[in-house]
Amino acid sequence: MLEGRKVILGVTGGIAAYKAAELVSRLRAERAAVKVVLTRAAQEFIQPLTMRVLAENEVYTGLFEGSEPLPHVRLAAEADLVVIYPATANLVGQAAWGLASDLLTTLLLTFQGPVVICPAMNAQMYNSTAVQENLRRLKERGYIVVPPETGRLACGEVGPGRLPAPEIVLEVIRGALVPKDLTGLTFLVTAGPTREPLDPVRYITNRSSGKMGYAVARAARDRGARVVLISGPTALPEPHGVAFIRVDTALAMREEVRKNFDAADVVVMCAAVSDYRPKEVHPEKMKKGAAEMAVTFVQNPDILAELGTLKRHQLLVGFAAESGSVLERAREKLRAKQVDLIVANDVRQEGAGFEADTNIVWLVFRDGRFLELPRMDKYLVAQRLLDAVLGLWKGGYGE
Repeated sequence: MLEGRKVILGVTGGIAAYKAAELVSRLRAERAAVKVVLTRAAQEFIQPLTMRVLAENEVYTGLFEGSEPLPHVRLAAEADLVVIYPATANLVGQAAWGLASDLLTTLLLTFQGPVVICPAMNAQMYNSTAVQENLRRLKERGYIVVPPETGRLACGEVGPGRLPAPEIVLEVIRGALVPKDLTGLTFLVTAGPTREPLDPVRYITNRSSGKMGYAVARAARDRGARVVLISGPTALPEPHGVAFIRVDTALAMREEVRKNFDAADVVVMCAAVSDYRPKEVHPEKMKKGAAEMAVTFVQNPDILAELGTLKRHQLLVGFAAESGSVLERAREKLRAKQVDLIVANDVRQEGAGFEADTNIVWLVFRDGRFLELPRMDKYLVAQRLLDAVLGLWKGGYGE
């Protein structure tokens, strides 16, 4: 998503400035072109040489340092995005009131694209009326403000003010560079496995990691949609900027999906919902006894099939994890469950199964068309899926 994109990273003089080095590394890993602007105070915490090596590019430290007379004009013209990481209270105030005292603040006045700003400071400073008013002014002007985390600060206090982790900011940067072509739509997305209990200790589940569903939720959010994510148990962090609902069982997922279905425009059923659940859930832990034990299972409701009969204006997307005859089975599922689009994959294929960071899928449409996508990161798969969803929606949905 970031390959070839030109990012300017502004670093101000906070104790968390050292984290900017990791953000540069992550941006370069995604093949973004990065130029770093260090304020004078930032150089007390991190050296220009560090950033020059990591960015493999120029580092700028002042308006009048170097032979170029107007560096802020050229940098602003070339960049796709500016991110300030970290942003001190001083920087926030100068940006909010249009002050230009150095290269970074002058650059902000010149730049016309998206700006991501990550405040980090003492909790009392962050909560002060002045800083909050300044942040509000920046938001009104279109700046993307990434709120700080709450925790132990360098001063020893506990509260809001910790600089968000580089991976969180990287996600925000990706989203800022994506067209907002889904604005006004509400997406309902399910993700992860379900757990069907046998007793208070044991349960039946599957290998779904939730990565594909979470990627769909993040991609829809990045493109401007309102997103409700209903997730089974996963080890993934809760995505910011979405309405998040955690469930355990298939029946609980069904209940939450039904609650949120009417308000949705697009429903993406990515969760691996258990087909069966134990008929009897033992109230106490079952003790080891006989060499063999039989468990009776009953069928869970087919949530996707139910939605196929209930949908009115909604566009319904299903997933089919298969282990052979992928296209044939996907088309059968599409017809039987009255789905508008099926995303199918062969779980035996390397790079396409459960728990992987990549996927290899077929997009199967109701009119018989299908599109085979090569192996790619699940977030990129999600973006291609949303391209297809947008095409279908513009073709008649929501009129």
